Amino acid sequence: MADKNTIIGISLIAIILIAFNFINRPSQEEIEKAKAQKEQVVENNEASTNKSKDTVKQVKPKTNTKLTDFADAYMSEAGQEFVLENEKIRIHINERGGRVGDVFLKNYKSYSAFVDSKDEPLQLMSANNNINELTFEYQGKKVHTRNLRFEIQEQTNDKLVLRISKGEDKYIEYTYELSKNSYHLTYNINIVGFDKEVKPEDVALHWTADLLLTEKAASQERMVSTVFYHDDKGYQYLNEGRESHERTEKATNWVSFKQAYFSSILIPDTPFASGSLLGVKPYEKGEAKERSFVKNYQAVMNLGLNNTSNANRSFTWYFGPNDYELLKTYDKELEYSVNLGWGIFRWVNVYGIQPIFNFLLKMGMGVGIAILLLTIIIKLLLAPITWKMYVSSAKMRILKPQIDELTAKFPKQEDAMKKQMEMMSLYRESGASPLSGCLPMLLQMPILFAVFRFFPSSFALRQQGFLWAEDLSSYDEIVRWSTEVPILSSIYGNHISLFTLLMSVTTLVYTHYNSANMQQPTQPGMPNMKVIMYFFPFMMIFFFNSFASGLSYYYFISTLVSILLMLGIKQFFVDEEKLKAKMAAKQANNANGKGKKSKFQERLENLQKAQQEKLKGKK
Repeated sequence: MADKNTIIGISLIAIILIAFNFINRPSQEEIEKAKAQKEQVVENNEASTNKSKDTVKQVKPKTNTKLTDFADAYMSEAGQEFVLENEKIRIHINERGGRVGDVFLKNYKSYSAFVDSKDEPLQLMSANNNINELTFEYQGKKVHTRNLRFEIQEQTNDKLVLRISKGEDKYIEYTYELSKNSYHLTYNINIVGFDKEVKPEDVALHWTADLLLTEKAASQERMVSTVFYHDDKGYQYLNEGRESHERTEKATNWVSFKQAYFSSILIPDTPFASGSLLGVKPYEKGEAKERSFVKNYQAVMNLGLNNTSNANRSFTWYFGPNDYELLKTYDKELEYSVNLGWGIFRWVNVYGIQPIFNFLLKMGMGVGIAILLLTIIIKLLLAPITWKMYVSSAKMRILKPQIDELTAKFPKQEDAMKKQMEMMSLYRESGASPLSGCLPMLLQMPILFAVFRFFPSSFALRQQGFLWAEDLSSYDEIVRWSTEVPILSSIYGNHISLFTLLMSVTTLVYTHYNSANMQQPTQPGMPNMKVIMYFFPFMMIFFFNSFASGLSYYYFISTLVSILLMLGIKQFFVDEEKLKAKMAAKQANNANGKGKKSKFQERLENLQKAQQEKLKGKK
């Protein structure tokens, strides 16, 4: 029946969603874990910032020291710090290793600062947990530049030149330049005078970082955080749920240390050579860094130099939000690191849902209202499909008494083929089809799955409140408790999401409305579909409780609008009495031989007759 197929379609969708959530189900994290980040780094950040600003005013270029060996430049303690800053970002660079240290995004806040209304910029990386260095063989020893003193050559508000020298014509030089009103830092490496001492193929850039937690739910943030990279096959990424390492087989166009809503991306002017080693490692439960950091990221990338006598490599270092439109402006396919799904689901998001949503936001409305209008627009576009589903459902309701009669007429298992043939004749004569409710459901599935990826990945939802939800990118909560309840805390959490409850209630109502005329199973051992369907709304309470409240809010509104549309169609567009009379007339005409069978029906009936003859032959 159409209703049965509709319910089965919904069941399949729910099963896929449940399986996805079960596989990726995270443990519940305390908000205090996010706040621990602030407590650990704020005091050091403020002191470091003040020190750096004073340093900018006082620093003068130093005379290059001639080194007999790189070990002569070794520094055991943190050195002088320099700051590059524009309207959007502040970057701290230390003379020890000449490396990038603290990175702050001035227009954003961590969740702990947001919830406490603190005017603190979001810290993306910490100097004590971020290493970027060159490694190479020199005079039979492995050189790591992370702890070597780089002397300043030039500094302005947006440019810094550092150098480690073994003579006037033998040095390694870093140039950092920050563009105005942007999230990217230009990074140049010059290697001069080492043609007889350092092999070009041995020079690699080593970058490792423990990235700071920035969101409310640490478990959700970790679930989508990993290393992304891009080669001639397109974008690739390491496993998000466990420790993962990979050596690239192709030249790499860029490497990204991705978090839920922010990324640190290194883009070379020419691709890194093949064989780059990439890795990501989650922290063990209870490990000290688990309280403040997302994961540990690692990348060892061969620069692909062809000489060390006068080699130059240039990079763009992006530190900023995972904003699809912003990343797309770099024309490097960076936007693929924003998880909008795959295949048709991504197409629906990129070419359908996202443009409409962005248009609504540009109109100046709040995110909550934009989601509401987006939902209504999508439902209106799908109204013809909804109408088709309702008509199919109405036809099956009308036929239900006759189908029940056939079930009573052929109660035995050996009469199943006869009953099926009788039902097919009934469907043909009345103009109904048990499959007509499936196609409309299949047409809606791409949108259903697309929004499942869109809202949790949409940067526009981050720290945007609506009604009782303070942040639509994370779960909303009307009740919270601190006591850990065994098993329950791991599968449900320690809070109650109201949008999830509302979504489950509307889904329950919708299920009841569509399953009112479902047949009970007549064969022994067959599951009761009504019981199963009523069980799914209850399971949604568990699986969506820790998801982005924007997603639960969308599903709640979507299901509510679907119910209203069905009621409206029933009230104003479909007269079931007239439809019943029309079907009865058609059934009478077909019974008198005036109607024609479709080719599909003829093939199906012939197949059933052949199977029946085969069964008789076996007996």
